[in-house]
Parts: sequence; C-alpha cells; structure tokens
Amino acid sequence: MTHSQTKPRRHFGFHHRQQYRSYRLLLVTAAALLIGLTYLLYWWNFSSRFVVTNDAYVIGNQAPLKAQTSGTVVDVRVDNTQYVHQGDVLVRLDGLQAQVALEQAEANLADSVRQIEVLFSQTDMLRQKLLANEAILNRSRRDLSRYNSVAADGAVSAQQIENSEFQVRELEANVRQIRAELGGAEALIQNTSPANNPKVLQAVAALKQAYLDNARQQIVAPISGFVAKRSIQPGEQVRPEMPLLVIVPLNYLWIEANFLENELADVQPGQPVEITVDLYGSDVVYHGEVQGLGAGTGSVFGLLPPDNATGNYIHIVERVPVRIGLRAEELKANPLRPGLSAVVRIDTSRPGRSVLEPLTTTPESAYKTDVYDHQLDGADALIHRIIEENQQSKNRVGRQ
Repeated sequence: MTHSQTKPRRHFGFHHRQQYRSYRLLLVTAAALLIGLTYLLYWWNFSSRFVVTNDAYVIGNQAPLKAQTSGTVVDVRVDNTQYVHQGDVLVRLDGLQAQVALEQAEANLADSVRQIEVLFSQTDMLRQKLLANEAILNRSRRDLSRYNSVAADGAVSAQQIENSEFQVRELEANVRQIRAELGGAEALIQNTSPANNPKVLQAVAALKQAYLDNARQQIVAPISGFVAKRSIQPGEQVRPEMPLLVIVPLNYLWIEANFLENELADVQPGQPVEITVDLYGSDVVYHGEVQGLGAGTGSVFGLLPPDNATGNYIHIVERVPVRIGLRAEELKANPLRPGLSAVVRIDTSRPGRSVLEPLTTTPESAYKTDVYDHQLDGADALIHRIIEENQQSKNRVGRQ
C-alpha cells in the first residue's frame, strides 16, 4: 500500500472525529439546557412558592405538678407513660400534721369566739356600771347643792359640806375612769358581732388555711394527660413548690419552625403548611396553618441576649420561630410527642393576613383547670358550726 493510498483515509478519520466531538458538545449543551429548564420549572413551581426548613420541632404544654403543702408521701398512684384524668388523685401524703393543725385551728376559733363574747359581756357590764356611778354622782351633786343653800343658816356644818365636795370629786373621777374603760372595750367590738369581729375573722382565716392544707394532702391532676418525669417516691418528705412529676396532654400540640430571617418576607398567618416528621417519614403528611410569627429572634430571648454595640461585630443571619397549628383529626390518627423533629413547607403563594394579626388563640380546655375550686368546700359549714356552738354555750352560762 502506497502513501498516496492511505492519505484519504486519514482525512476521513479526522472528519469523523470532528463530527463526534460536535455531537458530544451538542449532547452536553442539550443536557445542560434540560437541567437548567428543569431547575427553572422546579423553582417556578416549588422553590418560588415554598419556604422550607428542617429546624422545626413538635411543641406541647407541660404541666408541672408540685406539692402545695408539707408532708410525707405514703402513696404514689401513677408512673411514667400512664394516662391520668383531670381530678385523679396521683399522690397522697400522710396528713397527720395537717390534721393536728386543723384541730388546733378549730380550737383557736372557738377560743376567739369566747373571748369576743367576754368582751361583749364586759362592755355591757361597764355600761351598767357607768349608769350606776353617774346616778350616784348626780345624787351627790344635788345633796351638795342643798347643803350649800342652807349653809348660811347653820343647818349644815362646814365639815359635812367639805365631805360632800370630796365625794363628788371622787365620783367624777370614777365616772371618767369607767368611761375610758368602756371606750376601750367598745373599740374592740364596735360595729361587729361575735361572728365578724376582726379577732374572730383572723381565726377563721387560719382555720381555712389549715383546712386547705389538710385537703391538699391528696395531690390531684390539674389536667388530663400522660405522666412524665415522675421523681417522687413513697416515704419522701415533700415541701411546698417541690416538683413531683409532669403531665403532658397530647391532644393539643403545635409546630415551632425556625426560619432564617431572609426567608420570612412572604410568610403570613393563615398560609397553608405541609409537615412531615421523622417518626413517620414522608408517607404521613400533616396539614397545618401558620398561626403567627415570634415576637423576636431566638437569640433575643436567650440567656445571654446579643450585644452588637461592640467593635467585634459579626453579621449573622438570625432565625425567627414560626408557630404552626395542627389539625386535631390528624393528630388523633397519627399521634405525636413534644420534641419530635419535623420538616416544614409553607406555601407563601397563598394569601394570608398581616403578621400583626396572628391566628393564635387560647383554647379554654387547654389552659384551664377547676380541680382546686372545691378544696374549701365544707370549711364555711365547719366555721359556722363552731361559732354557733360557742355563742350558744355563752348564752347557756348567762341564763344559768
């Protein structure tokens, strides 16, 4: 084969390689355009409409149960993960000291009523004594006046007149002393009765406190929910404000999503939200609603708020908590727990309302308990009975 015969073949191979390169370049260009178009469509249909964060967590209420009085634990009736109803007795104290204190308070009230009865009797006695001394004083004054009128005729001696003058002055001093004693006694009972005298009312208040401490020996659940963080044990000595356990209601939960501040320009209350949690994965989607935006960034409410008025300032994009409500029926179908992590997608293309008009409300059942409203039931009847019995006993003594 000659050189002249092989030359056309080289020319053909070079042309073929150029066509192949052009074809590859076309494919790469087409792929880049396709990827760019796909991203554009994705951004137009998804990224431009949604803001997404995985810095989101399930939040719920935690009701700490604390002791309200002192005592020794003799009965613990619940344990962690157990469900309790509002009003159930969860912990019981021994109640011996509280019972003794209640009996002492009852005795103090009875004694106070009797003391006030004595004051009323003393006041009546002083009034009668004052009337008697005033009558004697008036008679002595009239006698002295008659003695003076006949003294010039010698019918009465000077010594008798002098004795009468001394007697009048002595009686006047006695009357002033009795009036002072009467004023002091009346000041203690003025405009009162044995039932509403301040001294009796103090004893009544002390009795109610002792009655309340005795009733609080049985510690009840303020709300319904699941028990967590139980730390109390039988035989342990408790005091007021000592934490015993926590009750977590799982029927009212929400999501707290922390978005970067540059993502919140279009986020408004009322916009729909899709939530997935790691517990169930992407197969379970919760549908929520933006309820409101936090009143400040997380760092503002931290233990050490930022102080940017320094020379070492570093600009940091902060996060703002967004509260997202959940649907009760979805929570019931797929229960959640506080603290679970979530992924949140807010559809900002939907119109909402001003961030100054949040949708957050206070559910009446979630933030209200009436288990403590009736702990003083029976106290008023007990107080009335003690007052009546001690008033009647004084009246019987008086009649005898």
